Amino acid sequence: MSVRILGTRNLLVSLLKGAKALTQLTQIHAQIIVNGLQNDLSTLTKLAHKLSDFDAMCYARDLFFSVPKPDLFLFNVIIRGFSSNNMPQSSILLFTHLRKSTVFKPDKFTYSFAVSAASSWFDHGLGVLLHGQAIVDGYESDMFLGSTLVDMYCRFSLVESARKVFDRIPVKDPVLYNTMISGLMKNSFFEDSIWAFCEMFKNCRNWLDSTSVSSVLPAVAELQELRLGMEIQCLGLKLGFHDHVYVLTGLVSLYSKCGEIKKAKLLFREINRPDLICCNAMISGYSCNGETESSVMLFKKLLASGEKVKSSSIVGLIPVSFPFGHLRLTDSIHSFSVKTGIVSNSSVSSALTTVYSRLNEIETARKLFNESSENSLASWNAMIAGYTQNGLTEQAISLFQEMQMSNVIPNPVTITSILSACAQLGALSMGKWVHGLVRNRKFESNIFVSTALIDMYAKCGSIVESRQLFDLMPEKNEVTWNAMISGYGLHGRGQEAIKLFSEMINSGIRPTGVTFLSTLYACSHAGLVREGNEIFQSMVHDHGFKPLAEHYACMVDILGRAGQLEKALEFIKGLPVDPGPPVWGALLGACMIHKDTNLARVASEKLFELHPENVGYYVLLSNIYSAEKNYPQAASIRQVVKKRKLAKTPGCTLIEVGETPHVFTSGDRSHPQTNAIYAKLEELFGKMRDAGFQSETVTALHDVEEEEKELMVNLHSEKLAIAFGLIATESGSEIRIIKNLRVCLDCHTATKFISKITGRVIVVKDANRFHHFKDGVCSCGDYW
Repeated sequence: MSVRILGTRNLLVSLLKGAKALTQLTQIHAQIIVNGLQNDLSTLTKLAHKLSDFDAMCYARDLFFSVPKPDLFLFNVIIRGFSSNNMPQSSILLFTHLRKSTVFKPDKFTYSFAVSAASSWFDHGLGVLLHGQAIVDGYESDMFLGSTLVDMYCRFSLVESARKVFDRIPVKDPVLYNTMISGLMKNSFFEDSIWAFCEMFKNCRNWLDSTSVSSVLPAVAELQELRLGMEIQCLGLKLGFHDHVYVLTGLVSLYSKCGEIKKAKLLFREINRPDLICCNAMISGYSCNGETESSVMLFKKLLASGEKVKSSSIVGLIPVSFPFGHLRLTDSIHSFSVKTGIVSNSSVSSALTTVYSRLNEIETARKLFNESSENSLASWNAMIAGYTQNGLTEQAISLFQEMQMSNVIPNPVTITSILSACAQLGALSMGKWVHGLVRNRKFESNIFVSTALIDMYAKCGSIVESRQLFDLMPEKNEVTWNAMISGYGLHGRGQEAIKLFSEMINSGIRPTGVTFLSTLYACSHAGLVREGNEIFQSMVHDHGFKPLAEHYACMVDILGRAGQLEKALEFIKGLPVDPGPPVWGALLGACMIHKDTNLARVASEKLFELHPENVGYYVLLSNIYSAEKNYPQAASIRQVVKKRKLAKTPGCTLIEVGETPHVFTSGDRSHPQTNAIYAKLEELFGKMRDAGFQSETVTALHDVEEEEKELMVNLHSEKLAIAFGLIATESGSEIRIIKNLRVCLDCHTATKFISKITGRVIVVKDANRFHHFKDGVCSCGDYW
């Protein structure tokens, strides 16, 4: 090549580097042709690279196909260009052409760009295939490709696969570490994200930069680990990048999420010219601390400045953390999002769905979900969580199944929500299926998923499996301990709950208000009066907690269940706050157990005054009068219920056989096997009477004959469900049923007899707790 041509080429390459618009590139391209460089591979490659930077991939593609003999570098430029310009299919097609129709062998860059395209195309199967081909070609340990693979697997929530790629790379660079830190954080593996940051600090301290710090700070913020966040802030100061805008933005979010809004404001003021991302962090910070007016004011200031508001601004403005009382604001934000077209953004629609769900506007939430042209994983999660939080568990499970059929891959957030739905519904078979999914997706290491599994098994009656999972967890947070303590309380195993509470204190985990509530609940259901009082005193005096109404109600329940009704009343009178319905309700419940009409009247008068629409209190008082055979008074209470048009929740019982749920109501004859069920009941009652069973009819209606009363209680829904379980399951297998109300005295006694004469273990979950019946004995010790 002559000196003149070489000089021309260098000039054109220099012009290419400085080009600021596509029109300039077309003019330079013309000069390339005029000067006879239309076949110069180096110059054309630089032009193609610059065209991809300007999103002119059709132009770049035509240029590529005009080159008679493109080299691997040019192939890589075009494959990368397609991938980075949201044309993943074209990227993969060119990669395939390279492999099948040329003599070139893909290098680490080719594979990296193709894997990025697979990520953008949301095709994890293709990504795995590319990974396999890269391993065959000898790039398993390459850092550059490794970073892309980690990013891809994290995008698809295949965190375990991402970890394997990360672990197999012997020498790691900052990009790989930062990708792992960010990917773990985005998949809610917050502790693991912090671990990766600590590993980077330990092994590559000199490589730590503002990207590393800004990547890990969101994980620290989500865990609300303020102390750790402050340590990272100090590290940033020492290394000289504390004042970097992304680090300051991360710190604003950290302090905001930890409730330190004043410090967040101070940091925000340190930013000379806060960009849109900084303002979004502050808007979100105001919202998550309940300072909605300040959030709206800053948003309006952004609009007034002429700043083009993006979806992240709207997401921060939506009052997700403090939605109550802000329905009108949410509607206004929704309208603004529709007008500006931002509502189509999945993060905006997901946040709006979340707020509408929390405001019990579930139909509006579902309408928003249905109107989305393409629902993201976050959108599915928001809607499933919305159904679960509103007690619409069957809809949550149904939507989760629809999500599975749509080939949307669940992440730990999805799994946590659906496990909560299973726990509420008592759907053990579905819960076990989800547990299998957790194993397949390698989510066991996620602390939130493992905690949700512990809670699900406990609430579905499998307390042994719950404890096994608890013991297998290498690290536990306060929610994990609370779930296990609460599980023991539900199953009436008070001593185990107290022992676990002590272990929690000794492990250094600080108890929360929920911890004390769960432990007190366990004491109340196991008759542990002295222990319950000690824990309550410790909560106040040793740990400095101010008791809530629920804690006071638990103490009343503890004293009341133990028959210390006068002490319970004295405790109520000595409260520093006005006792509400939970406290008086606990006393009324105790009066029912111990048949104390006088105190029941005192408690019910307070309850009728505080919560006159709650039919349960009227039913309880009526039953207390019936138990004392004061039928006129019982009748008068029922008349009040009729006049006020209050409806008692009908009792129903669910039993799962295989994976099929069967629901029974009292006197139900709608089941296909009704004749066999009633025949089984008749057989059971014959054997039970021979064993000494007598029906408990004291709370049945007083204006019917005793024989009719007995018939009424004999056909309660739980008895029908148990009878069906006996004929529909294998001999000797355990029977599990779920009752929506508190199990009645007659059914409790009858189930003890049935467990004895059939040799079956029967697990009953009622509105309050679990009862495990075996050999004629209930785990509650008749103390419920």
